[in-house]
Amino acid sequence: MPGPKLDPIDRKILAELQADGRMTNVELASRVGISAPPCLRRVRTLEEQGFIRGYHAAVDARALGFEVQVFVMVGLQSQAESDLVAFEDRCRSWPLVRECHMLNGEVDFILKCVAPDLSTFQSFLTGQLTAAPNVASVKTSLVIRDAKDEPGVPFEVLEERLSQTA
Repeated sequence: MPGPKLDPIDRKILAELQADGRMTNVELASRVGISAPPCLRRVRTLEEQGFIRGYHAAVDARALGFEVQVFVMVGLQSQAESDLVAFEDRCRSWPLVRECHMLNGEVDFILKCVAPDLSTFQSFLTGQLTAAPNVASVKTSLVIRDAKDEPGVPFEVLEERLSQTA
């Protein structure tokens, strides 16, 4: 595991907060079996160490009128580091791009985009993405439905792995 070694209580804190980031510190402390003051200190330390990057609400995009979700595979003309960074910076500036991942293999990047309708996505695709410097190819796949959308990590797999190495 990279970084500082986490003990079982730290891992339990992370698992509980990942499942419900809105619980009070008192509730969290109760769930992990410690008192509230040390629990709060541990949470702050986990935040400072970067294990907790932030807190957010999981909103329903479709309920908010974002009916279109698309995965976009992007190939670049140049994979020089400065060109990769420039593309990543550009992706961060596009509101419809919700995720941007650099890949190994045939495709340089995969983007997860959301839009209220197809015409909005098409305008973004033709007016911004394909027109962007260094973009050589773009392939899109429209999402029909989501079968699973679980953020974070599977703590049960981590605990199983750690129990086997102990």
